[in-house]
Amino acid sequence: MTAPASGPAPGSAPGSAAGSAARVPAGHFDARALIDPIDPVEVDAFARAHRAANPTSAGQIIAWVFAIIALLCVVPVIGVFVMGWGYVIGGDIGVAVGGVIALLLLAGIIVGLIALVRRGIRTRTITRFRLARFAGANALTYIERIDAPPLPGMIFSNGSSRMSTDVLRGVAPRFVEFGNYQYTTSNGKQSQVHRWGYVAVKLDVPLPNIVLDALGNNTLGSSLTAAFSRTQRLSLEGDFDRFFSLYCPTGYEADALYLFTPM
Repeated sequence: MTAPASGPAPGSAPGSAAGSAARVPAGHFDARALIDPIDPVEVDAFARAHRAANPTSAGQIIAWVFAIIALLCVVPVIGVFVMGWGYVIGGDIGVAVGGVIALLLLAGIIVGLIALVRRGIRTRTITRFRLARFAGANALTYIERIDAPPLPGMIFSNGSSRMSTDVLRGVAPRFVEFGNYQYTTSNGKQSQVHRWGYVAVKLDVPLPNIVLDALGNNTLGSSLTAAFSRTQRLSLEGDFDRFFSLYCPTGYEADALYLFTPM
């Protein structure tokens, strides 16, 4: 896959390495930020800087409002149900006991939801922190999110709501980008989110659109090769065809075989 070189995109996280290429020697690789113990004080400072650089959006506020409204609608129904069972079992005393149980249940649900949300936010913050530190140690830039990433390739033009997350990008000695990517497709009745991991590298010369599809994850079929016909599938020696399908445009078979020469 080839990708055009570009500068840092909006959404770079605090502590990312926009200008670290000049400070890190060529060939250097340091993965300690991904595995070393973290300092909670540094993580908290990173989280504050992230919140300052990325204020809460209108969409996030609306999502929280809907969640609170849903909670306020569901909890009373559960409370009435519990008190109803209490009345059936023990009359007025059962209603009182059911009311107490309903209140305790409500408190437990609220406390549990708050704990889950806080844990999720903390885990996400630690992930951002580690990736930003890793980027800074390896002449990369960490970008939390890129909407509709401008990369070539089949998956980057499919569906809607296209988005890359947790992107690590380098620009020297050539453009390279690692990230998670997702897009949504819909048939009018239901939608499906497709998730990928990708590596984009800018090459010195353009290459044909060659697709190497692993067969191990095609239990429900693969949409990746839908643009190719059966005649465009190339067969290689050995056990290659048991694990992969190789496709390329007509006329570029020699180029594909040159790239994927069997060992």
